[in-house]
Formats: sequence, C-alpha cells, structure tokens
Amino acid sequence: MNHAALLNDFAPERRLNREEALNLVEINDLQPLLSAARHRRDWAHGDQVSYSRKVFIPLTQLCRDVCHYCTFAHPPRKGQRAFLTRDEVLAIAEAGKKAGCKEALFTLGDKPELRYRVAREELKALGHETTISYLAEMAAVVLKETGLLPHINPGLLTSEDLAALRSVSISQGIMLESVSKRLCEKGGAHHGSPDKAPAARLDTIRRAGEKKVPFTTGILIGIGETRAERIDSLLALRDLNDEFGHIQEIIIQNFRPKAGTRMADIEAPALEDHLWTIAVARLLFEPGMNIQAPPNLSPGALEQIVHAGINDWGGVSPVTPDHVNPEAPWPQLVELSDVTSMAGKDLVERLAIYPSFARKPLEWVDADLRFPLYNRIDAEGWPRSDDWCPGRSDPIPATEAFLLSAAPNRVGGRVRAVLDKAAEGTMLTENDIVTLFRARGGDFAAVCRAADALRRRVNGDTVSYVVCRNINYTNICYFKCQFCAFSKGKLSENLRGRPYDLEMSEVAARVRGAWERGATEVCMQGGIHPSYTGAKYLEICQAVKEAVPNMHMHAFSPLEVWQGAKTLGMSVSDFLAQLKAAGLSTLPGTAAEILDDEVRATLCADKINTQEWLDVMRAAHKLGFRTTATIMFGHIEGYEHWARHLIRVRDLQMETGGFTEFVPLPFVHMEAPIYLKRRSRPGPTFREAILMHAVARLTLHPHITNIQASWVKLGQEGVRHCLNAGVNDLGGTLMDESISRSAGASHGQEMTPQHMEAIIRKAGRQPRMRNTVYGDAPAVSRERAFAAAAARTASESTSAREPVCAG
Repeated sequence: MNHAALLNDFAPERRLNREEALNLVEINDLQPLLSAARHRRDWAHGDQVSYSRKVFIPLTQLCRDVCHYCTFAHPPRKGQRAFLTRDEVLAIAEAGKKAGCKEALFTLGDKPELRYRVAREELKALGHETTISYLAEMAAVVLKETGLLPHINPGLLTSEDLAALRSVSISQGIMLESVSKRLCEKGGAHHGSPDKAPAARLDTIRRAGEKKVPFTTGILIGIGETRAERIDSLLALRDLNDEFGHIQEIIIQNFRPKAGTRMADIEAPALEDHLWTIAVARLLFEPGMNIQAPPNLSPGALEQIVHAGINDWGGVSPVTPDHVNPEAPWPQLVELSDVTSMAGKDLVERLAIYPSFARKPLEWVDADLRFPLYNRIDAEGWPRSDDWCPGRSDPIPATEAFLLSAAPNRVGGRVRAVLDKAAEGTMLTENDIVTLFRARGGDFAAVCRAADALRRRVNGDTVSYVVCRNINYTNICYFKCQFCAFSKGKLSENLRGRPYDLEMSEVAARVRGAWERGATEVCMQGGIHPSYTGAKYLEICQAVKEAVPNMHMHAFSPLEVWQGAKTLGMSVSDFLAQLKAAGLSTLPGTAAEILDDEVRATLCADKINTQEWLDVMRAAHKLGFRTTATIMFGHIEGYEHWARHLIRVRDLQMETGGFTEFVPLPFVHMEAPIYLKRRSRPGPTFREAILMHAVARLTLHPHITNIQASWVKLGQEGVRHCLNAGVNDLGGTLMDESISRSAGASHGQEMTPQHMEAIIRKAGRQPRMRNTVYGDAPAVSRERAFAAAAARTASESTSAREPVCAG
C-alpha cells in the first residue's frame, strides 16, 4: 500500500479502518504518519494540551493479581496496614488541595480480600465487606471534606459497583492494556492475573458505558503484544465508545522495566514504537478523542510526543509520586509547560472529567456531584481559573489583568484566522465566535487587543454614559425565571423580601426627583404582576409624562410588551403603537437572557421564547422605536449558545437597524434561585466576562457600534478593564438599582457623574455625558447632574460629622 498517498490525503474528519491501520504496521518512514496525526489533532483540539493537577491516593497496594511488570502491588507486609485509614486519606487529599490539586486519584489493587485474610479482617474492622465499599466511603469523605473531585481506578467492576462509585466519583477508569489472550498464557505478562483477562476488562468498560460513567482507558505497549494486537485493542475500545460515547481519553502508556519484577530484563519499547502507536491511535479514533501519554514515562522526549498527536498529559501531581511507576518522577509543571510551549502548544489545566462531558452534567454526572462540578467549571467545562464572581467585591484576577495590558506573546492559528476575518469585515460564523470565546493566554490578549483597536477606530477614545434613574415599579411577578432574585410574592421563585407595587403618585415623584438631579432618562421595568394588563403600562406612561413631559421614557421589556398586548387581545404592533402615542420613547432589550430555546427551557420555561423576543423587537423597530439588546450569561449555557445569541441579534440588526447598543450582563448568582437549588454555575469567570464584551464588538461590527459594560455587575475595576476590550459605554448612573442588588451584587445603587468620569479618565479616555440614543446630553442637564451630586455628597459628609443624640 502507498502509505504516503493514504496519509497525505487523510481527511481529518474520517477514521482509519482496520485494514488501513494494519497496512501501517511496517511503515518505515514515520514522518507522514506523525504529520497526519498532528494535523488531525490540531484540527480537533487546536493549540491546547491539557493535564489534570491531581493527588495520588493509593488506598491499598494489596492485589489478587500477579502482573509480572508491577511494583505497585505487593503481598502483606508485617507491621503495615492493608488499607490507608480515613485520616491518612484525608491528609494526602488536604496536601493536594493546598498545592492546588482538583483531582483525587484513587488507585488500588484489585479485590485483595479475595486473596488475603488480612484484607478481609481489616475491611471488617473498618465496617466493610469489600474494598469497593470502603473505596466509596473514602471517595465521599474526600469530596465532602476537601472538595477534590475523585477519579477512581479500582479494577474490574459489576454494574452495581459502577453505580455505587458513580455517586461519589466524577469519573472512573480501567486500562484495557491489551486484547491479546497470549499475554494471559504461561510466560505472558498477565499469566496468573484473572482481572487482566481481555474479555473481563472489556465487560467492565461496557458496563461503564451502560451506566453513563465518564471513563478513562487505554493500552500498555511493550509487554509482548504485536502492533497488530495494539490496533485490535484500540478498535475494541473504539467499538465500545461508538456504542456508548463514554470513553473520555485513550492512554498510550509505554512499559518501563522495573527492578525486582519478572520482566526486569525486558527491553522497553523504543521511542519510535511509542510515537507510532500514539499516531495510529489518533487516526483510529474520532478527531475529538483525547489521546494521552504520561509525561513521566518519557523523559527527554516530551516534545516529540506532542508532535505525534497527543492532546493530553494525564494527571500530574505536585504532591505525590506516581505510585505505579515510582522510579519515574513527575516533571515539574513549569517544565511541562515550557516543553509544551516549545512544541507550539499551550498547557491548560482540566478536571478529572473532560470538558465535553462536564458540559453535559445531566447526562454524565451523578446528581450529588453536579453542584461541586458547577462551582468548578467555566462555560466550556474547563476549571475556573480564579475565584472572581460578578457582583461581588472580588479582586480582579492578576493573570487576566496582566494579559489585558501586555502584548500577546503568541497567537494560535485558529484565533488568528478568525481575527483576520473580523479585520477584513467578513461576517463571523458560530464556529468562529466559539473559537474566540475559547481564547486563553496570549489568544485572550489578542482578542481583547483586536476588539479595542476596532473600538478606537469606530468610537475614538470617547467613553459615554447617561444620567438616568431606574424605577422598578413592582417586584411582584408570576413568572418563575430561575435566575431572578428580584421578584417576590406567593407565585414567584424567591420569597425573600417585601413585595411592593408602587402607586402612580410615587412613580411620578421619582421621575420629578430624577429630573431635578439632572437625569435625562428614566429606565422602567418590573415584574409581571398578575393583576397587570396592557392598560397598566399605558397608565405608567401617562404618569411619567404628566410628571415631566420632557423626560425620556426607556421602558418595558419585550416580555412586558408581549404580555401587555396579550391581556388586551391585540397584536404586539398595535399595543406598541399605543405605548408610543402615550409617550414611550425607547425599549430596553432585557428578558433576552440567552436567545436559544434549549437554554430557555430550563432557565425561564414560562417566559417568551427566542422567536417571540425577536418578533417584539422587530415590531418595535418597524414602528421607529430604538432599543437596546442584552445577554445574561454565565449560568447553565455554553459558548455555542453565546454565539447563537450574538448571531440572532446581529441578524435582526442587519434587518432593522433598531438596536442602539449591546449590553452583556454577567449572571449574579448569590441569591439566584437556580444557584440556590444547586443547578447552575456561579456566573462567568473574569476571562469570560471580559471576552463577552470583546467578542461582541468583533461579531456585531459594523451593525452595532456601542458596547456597554455594567458597573453594577463588574464593579469599577471590572469595567475599567472592559475599556481595554472593546467597550465604549458605561451605561447609566441609575440612582436606584434593585435587580442586581437583590441577586446579591455589592457594587452600589448609584454612580455619580463625577465618579463615572473619574473612572473614564483614569483609563485614559474622554468622558461624554449622553442621552438615551447616544446624542449629547443637554448642557443644562449636565449642570444639574453635577450640582445635585456635589450637593448630595456635601450633605452626606455633613451628616456624618454631626453628633448623634443619646436621647
């Protein structure tokens, strides 16, 4: 067979069949094979090579098997316990936690109680009949006491064992090693080891698939098998994964002879043989499969191993040795990062569960482990890189802050290609947008730089804001949005706090007060009160216009408009026309959340759907209304949903031109019902929050030219960093802020114009007070706003100095 012809034209989305793979057994020149594997890896995984920071917990080193290359398992030793105690397990786990580990890898011998009396007696004293039962208890203890996510490698398992361990571990694994029955015969590496029978190991892997367990497996090379048998082993695993989709990684582990074993004199497989197997595995499995090689078993050859097609190094411990290969120390993480970088890749940390499985927790994660997982992942399923959350007074993560101010040191090919498209004005696709949201490290800096350059070209160095007052006229709502901590009342999801429904006289008073303080806009939204009809919204318009005829009324989300029209039995367009005649000026683009019904089915199932939101906005734009557009992100959705949201907003803007700005609203989790029910993430990471603004700038250009950052969600430092990532507007001074505050936000209710402009100038920009539709605010309004804020500050300062009467 012409190897070059097969490999040079190998389409990255297809897989080798058995005949093609067997024809590569005798290949002489490895370069075409390695090149094809590398290309396929890059096509599926880009520039990232992952690893898991783990701590190694050897629960027991007794085993009923006698593999002839193993130094991990040994017979009982006098004066040595058969099992680690609870305190010993926790001590190891705590040391790992302090070192930044997120995975607790439990490795142990296979069913030692079936061979050794001491194991049975010790288990009985511990209150258990089996090793698996004790293992489940220890995994649960580690999860509860340290927060480390357990990954378990316990050998052969029944369906009942797998189910029990699934409830306390985020993932499980067993190495197939080989399907070669010869290795179980006398003289073979697995002779005398019943748990290494290929059929038995494949049966455990099959049962794991049936139980929806994210599973790790692989082969061990150099123990007497042939290359053809390696191919058959990999194909056996591929068949199981085709059926169940549960195998999250394939390990290609190279045998290393160990002193004191029967195979001590067997020669280790050559590096070329290891590279050949890695490359073939890459071409046999689907492109997205994670192919791993342990870095401590190939010192001095790590860069070559990356070039053979791996995308993962497996678990690396900064605390404990590799108890299975104690003669092979883990490389330091700095060293591993440097070597990975030399190979042209970025080292990224993952959890014991891979991102593609972490993104589908309802399918792959036991109910008791979902919340611990939600708290540890970002929207793509990678571990959160910091403890920052929107709405809290958390310090800005140092890494991202540095990257925002530093020039990108290296930009990956995929990100560079998308940024080039954006620079050329080519419309970005869903895949393009997702690629930008995945940006980390130098790629993250490059995306932010590109967005900022575009902002400078479109908006200059001017940053705008509006003096406005929020008026939330009722917090009573009969909708059950799972993210909302604002609504109150017997029909809402959140019963904390006092329900209220403002009188029109109070609404009018707040409007007059806002005007006196220099506001040019009142932003008005509320819950959907069960007694409200469309007439109520018309009444609100009348109250505002009678109080201050020249006040700009920015009011009523698409949900309120849709509900108001429905209650009056008229079309949305007709109701909007009535609102316009009553004085409504513009509409806020809230109630959008995520414009994807897959997400809305869980997040806000009884709310208007994606198409209804878009239809309300389309109707408003056709009547001459200008509106904003928002996204509320960081809860249960993924990057693909963010991309679809941006595309739907962009498409409608291209049709109508009615949106004035795009406003990312990071999810504030602290008091949100869905988080309190343990069903969501705690908001986006800082990297994701910054990227949303940058990617929105690049995606929506040139159709929406104003990108706004929310100081209420991000804080003063957060919005200042957003100004380096494509943002040109800081929204409103608000005067009263209820919704984010109800959700637990701690960044205040009002930002004075003096303070707003100080933030803008500190960022090296020029402030501009605007009106709602981005014209300049009238000079008289600016004077009133600054004078009122100064007078209020002086009054508060005087009050603070006055003595308190003791009475």
